[in-house]
Amino acid sequence: MRVRRLCLGLLAALFGASWLGTAQGQLVIVDRRPNVPIARSYEIKEVTVDARVRDQVVEVQVAQTFHNPGSVQLESEFLFPLPEDGAVSNLVLLADGQEITGRVLPKDEARRVYEEIVRSKRDPALLEYMGRGLFRTSVFPIPPGADRKVTLRYTQLLKRDGKVVEFSYPFGTQKFTAKPIQRLELRARIESKEPIKSIYSPTDDAVVKRSGEREATVELVRRDVVPTADFRVIYTLADGAIGANVLSYRPSAGDDGYFLLLASPEFKAADAKPQAKTVVFVLDRSGSMSGKKIEQARESLKFCLNNLRDDDTFNVVVYDDRVDSFKPELQRFSRESRDEAVRFVDNVRPGGSTNINEALTTALRMLHDDGRPQYVLFLTDGLPTAGVTGEAAIAENVKKANMRNARLFVFGVGFDVNARLLDRLSGGNSGTSEYVKPDENIEAKVSRFYAKLTAPVLARVQVELTGTDTNRLYPRDLPDLFEGGQLTLAGRYTKSGRTTVRLSGKVGDERRTYEFSADLGDPGANSSYDFVERLWAVRRVGDIIDQIDLRGQNKELTDELVELSKKYGILTPYTSFLADERVGLHDRVANLGRAQDNLRRLSELGGASGVGQRGAKGDYANAQQAGQGFVASKATPAGAGRATGGGMGGMGLSGYRFATLAKDMEGRDQLVATVRNQGGRTFFFKEGNWVDASVTPEEEKKAIKIEQFTEPFFELARRQKPADNQFLGFDEPVILKLEGKVYRIEPQKKG
Repeated sequence: MRVRRLCLGLLAALFGASWLGTAQGQLVIVDRRPNVPIARSYEIKEVTVDARVRDQVVEVQVAQTFHNPGSVQLESEFLFPLPEDGAVSNLVLLADGQEITGRVLPKDEARRVYEEIVRSKRDPALLEYMGRGLFRTSVFPIPPGADRKVTLRYTQLLKRDGKVVEFSYPFGTQKFTAKPIQRLELRARIESKEPIKSIYSPTDDAVVKRSGEREATVELVRRDVVPTADFRVIYTLADGAIGANVLSYRPSAGDDGYFLLLASPEFKAADAKPQAKTVVFVLDRSGSMSGKKIEQARESLKFCLNNLRDDDTFNVVVYDDRVDSFKPELQRFSRESRDEAVRFVDNVRPGGSTNINEALTTALRMLHDDGRPQYVLFLTDGLPTAGVTGEAAIAENVKKANMRNARLFVFGVGFDVNARLLDRLSGGNSGTSEYVKPDENIEAKVSRFYAKLTAPVLARVQVELTGTDTNRLYPRDLPDLFEGGQLTLAGRYTKSGRTTVRLSGKVGDERRTYEFSADLGDPGANSSYDFVERLWAVRRVGDIIDQIDLRGQNKELTDELVELSKKYGILTPYTSFLADERVGLHDRVANLGRAQDNLRRLSELGGASGVGQRGAKGDYANAQQAGQGFVASKATPAGAGRATGGGMGGMGLSGYRFATLAKDMEGRDQLVATVRNQGGRTFFFKEGNWVDASVTPEEEKKAIKIEQFTEPFFELARRQKPADNQFLGFDEPVILKLEGKVYRIEPQKKG
């Protein structure tokens, strides 16, 4: 019987440790026959991670169900790469409830194990763990066609950086499954002696549930996915009404640094009295809203009314070609006023044309200066067809009518809207636009948004960093801070070192200022925060597209859009041509022309394309994560491009693992396998090679050639940082920078 090993590497990365994001473990099947590449022939059915963080100590239990789809029994072995500081302890491994014995190997012996497997299997998958200790178990079987549930338990000490703590789990180790993972679930309970303020995941849109100022739960559930990155959650600790912390990264001394400010208010008890607010709801009742639209709109409006609070003031404006309101003036919220308003909403009937101009100016004229935050929620499904209908005139009239600086939040329903007009209205009045596609539920989307606005804590927020100059801060208009919410401000800085963050805002008529100390990273430091640079770039891309959309094209902005897309692998509907293998990365003139041609599609104001482009623009501008942590197995491949091991039309899992998500002209996610974001770098597949986007044509000509699995190849792997060894695992030739030099790593010649 052929004997195979199952090498399961699981790593919980430490915050701030040098191995964060580098020693991610690996799940592979290794055939003992020489010269047989590592087979990815097993399946992972389920992954469940339960973590409990108490102050800086986390106890983790990981349960994974593996399936052997073959006809040969797998003799399986567990390999767990250890961190350099040995912070993981109490390792216990169970296979179907039976404990498997194991021992810790020192670094030198562990390196020999990794290198031996890489040499014999002609697969560099384990190289990134060289230089680390190793927990290694005895062999256990997985019968053919059978499942085996493996459970790992361990304890880990999380490091702190001031008031910032991070927990990381390496979901990226599961990306080598032969099929998508059917169910993947993570639940991390966080308990702290100090009050918890911000909770932020740079990798995924996880659900955060707060049960008190010192307790929270982070949950993540995904189905039929292939992980592409490790899961990370960062939380900050602080006393006081407001907490603010800065994460920063500066690539080099010659470049600006990048920072992410996380600011959150304290957790309020259920009986705490929130700051009062004013909300005016504006509802389109024109003829096109008939049927399910008006029913869902009524229910969403009633949800909002039911979630007003004592001392709030409100009104409801409904319109077609004529404008009516619940009351002539604002009403103070009470059970009686709410019930009366609900009856008013229930009697709204669709019909007539659409007078957007009069509806919004009527709503804004109701507001008066009483020191409280003021919001207008506007829902429409159509183009302006009555009264003032010109896009620029409506935007100007609404801006003039907004004498109290209310924030205008817009919901565009369906494809028959002027999406550019709606963006003008929200952007010109410190708000945001949301688009509800025909197959989406209006009530769910509006209710989910409004639930975040129920209790404002600090309005008209401003931020200043002392001792340095900052530039291009996003979002441009800072949102108000609400209970349970947080501000994520991304920007650039010019000078490293100590800074004071001044965060100010209004509480009623009073303006309050809060100060916090922070460090802006030195060049090359804080590499675990390199995601901040890419997050800033994503938001900058959204801002550039918005400027072009609302003000028209100019060469400087278009050129910057192309350069950012190339450097960071951010494929927009207007720069997706970079994924074409035939397009030269460094042909600036031709690529600028291509982008200019594509940007003309912004003239489409409605329809699936007009709405989709504005929705995509908003996704970039308001991004909370630098990239996706998972790729859905049912995602749509892009029409152009390739996948490792097959064309895009029949993309295998290797293509999903290394695919990048791009937006098409209708705002839909598309998988592109000719662009690869990995380890903070971007690679493009051009003329049969993977090319590091930072390598110039001149550098490429002088590249040092090294063949995989030769002694120079292993020598390079030994002397560089383990994190950089992940770039040695391409199936095709790769041209990249390492140690300040440019290399061309070529697959070993056959025979």
